[in-house]
Amino acid sequence: MASALANSTARAGQRIRDFTDLEVWKAARALRASVYAMCRRFPKQETFELCSQMRRAAVSITANLAEGYGRFSYQENIQFCRQSRGSLYELRDHLTTALDAGYIIPGEYKERDLQAVAVLRLLNGYIRATRQRKLQAEQT
Repeated sequence: MASALANSTARAGQRIRDFTDLEVWKAARALRASVYAMCRRFPKQETFELCSQMRRAAVSITANLAEGYGRFSYQENIQFCRQSRGSLYELRDHLTTALDAGYIIPGEYKERDLQAVAVLRLLNGYIRATRQRKLQAEQT
C-alpha cells in the first residue's frame, strides 16, 4: 500500500521510499524545528505550560504522518492524517496564545502561521491523493 501511494505523491522523477521522503512530512518537520526554536525564547514559567503544549502538537503532526504512512490500509493512513491535521490546528491556536501573551511579535506569529497553513495545504493534498488511491484500489 505505502509504495503505491508513495508513487502518487512523489515529485516528478522522485520515488517515495519512506515517510521521510514525503513533502508534507518535510514541511511539518521544518515547522516543528521552528516551534522548538521559538519556544527557547519563551519565559521559563512557560517551559512546562504553553511551550510543552506547542512542542507536543508539533511533534504529533510529524509522528502521525509517519505512523499513518506505515499503516496497512489507505483508510488507516487517512485517519492518522486527520489526527495530524487536528494537531496542526491546535498548534495554530497555541501560536495565537503566544502572540496574545506577548511571547512572540506579530511578524513572527504571521510567519509561523503561514508556515502552518503551507503544511495544511500539503496535508490536505496528501489526504486527497490517499483517498484517490483508495478509490482506485477498490475499483480494481
